[in-house]
Amino acid sequence: MKKTFNLVHPKIKLARLVDAVRSDVKKYLKRERRKELPEGVDFWDFDCKFGPTAEQAKVIHVAEIGKFIDAAEEEQLESFYVEILAKRGHRTKKPK
Repeated sequence: MKKTFNLVHPKIKLARLVDAVRSDVKKYLKRERRKELPEGVDFWDFDCKFGPTAEQAKVIHVAEIGKFIDAAEEEQLESFYVEILAKRGHRTKKPK
């Protein structure tokens, strides 16, 4: 998913637009996690970027997407860019 979300609309309020963005992101993550895992893969991991534009997007963790959407709402950005790409994940043991 590589998408620029607009937070300005003549009839829809900002809070509803932000809810729609959250819904789209959650729906995409859920759909990607449902896909069948290739052999030797433990889970689907995600490479994520977030920023005001595609050129200014910075790498973030998938769990931080909500925080960055909240920050964009507080800063009253007119739009922002989200990139979420699925990749193969392998579990590792925790260091003691």
